[in-house]
Amino acid sequence: MKVKAILFLFGAFLTYYIDFGASAQTCRVTSGVGADGKMTYKEVFEFDFVEEKPDFPGGRASMVAYINEHRRYPAEAYARGVEGRVTCSFVINTDGSVSNISVIRGVEPSLNREAVRLLSKMPAWKPGKISGQPVPVRVICYVPFRK
Repeated sequence: MKVKAILFLFGAFLTYYIDFGASAQTCRVTSGVGADGKMTYKEVFEFDFVEEKPDFPGGRASMVAYINEHRRYPAEAYARGVEGRVTCSFVINTDGSVSNISVIRGVEPSLNREAVRLLSKMPAWKPGKISGQPVPVRVICYVPFRK
């Protein structure tokens, strides 16, 4: 009897996942304020749910090199010994441009601002794709600050 109950629950889970899984692969990101004064949103795909992932020019190692080369540690934060990782999300659009940068987990306001500045200056990425078509994809990454 226990085995049948477990199989039923597993089957119900698979049915839910298969039937409604497509909605789980997208999320809404804020895209600004409309003419009516209400927030507007953009539907984007989650990084793990696209067939071809967005890619920084030259790959992951090039992205780390870009961050290390262009990051400017805020002087006051450096002097106070503030360290940490600023976790951000952003959208890679269908043309590879970066938009909708937001801090998910910040460290300190000056470090958070620097992470957003750094990510906003990134070169265009190779966009993510589904069925060969470019789609907007939300990416999550962090910018480290260590003395």
